[in-house]
Amino acid sequence: MAKKASIQLVRNATLLINYAGQRILVDPMLMPKDTIDTFTGKARNPMVELPMPIDEIIKDIDLVLVTHTHPDHFDPAASEALDKSVKLINQPADKEYFQKAGFTNAETVSISTEWMGISIHRTGGEHGSGEVLKHMGTVSGFVLKAENQPTVYIVGDSIWIEGIEQSIQKFKPDVIVTNSGGAAMPGFEETLILMDEEQTMSLIKECGEAKVIAVHMEALDHCRTTRASLRQAAEKSGVENSKLFIPKNGEVVSI
Repeated sequence: MAKKASIQLVRNATLLINYAGQRILVDPMLMPKDTIDTFTGKARNPMVELPMPIDEIIKDIDLVLVTHTHPDHFDPAASEALDKSVKLINQPADKEYFQKAGFTNAETVSISTEWMGISIHRTGGEHGSGEVLKHMGTVSGFVLKAENQPTVYIVGDSIWIEGIEQSIQKFKPDVIVTNSGGAAMPGFEETLILMDEEQTMSLIKECGEAKVIAVHMEALDHCRTTRASLRQAAEKSGVENSKLFIPKNGEVVSI
């Protein structure tokens, strides 16, 4: 019997997805707590440890999906830990990165690809706006579709833009994973580079029947949205707990 589809939040934006009989690792940041410098002066990053050993995270991985190569989405610890022959899907902007890193089974997806009975569609995003956007580079999201499986839209690192709304209308996902940390970069504190509470609520209003799983919180010191502040905003907006899931690190959400 096929294993029920599920999404486990590891930490930050790192996910383990069981889908159509495959085990998919998304955006692995595997470095220990306090490895890299603070963004804001608040704390070194990541601010919390992984909830399980790296060996357990990468065990029996069939596919690695990377939305972009900022170190909080793919780091040297992940590059070192993963088998270089693992199937890996990346965006066009990162093709050279994975070639240089020695991943021999990396596939660059511009629009879509088929793998093990799963259709994987690349979507766009904007990792900020104005001046900040120039510094943040290209980012992507991915939509997973398969027979007898929920359609899953991994938005990636983006603010709420028309393009995401269009992707929701096009793919009609059953599950949407949002990076809702409300982050901003030093010197550009007024410019969001991730959805915050308000923008996540805007997405929820436009997402139809989809369940939303919000991640990318409380792991990096420039993320200002917390699980508590997001839940508070949801309650204020009349969004039920059954509509918006805000998993803890290590928590598995059945989809």
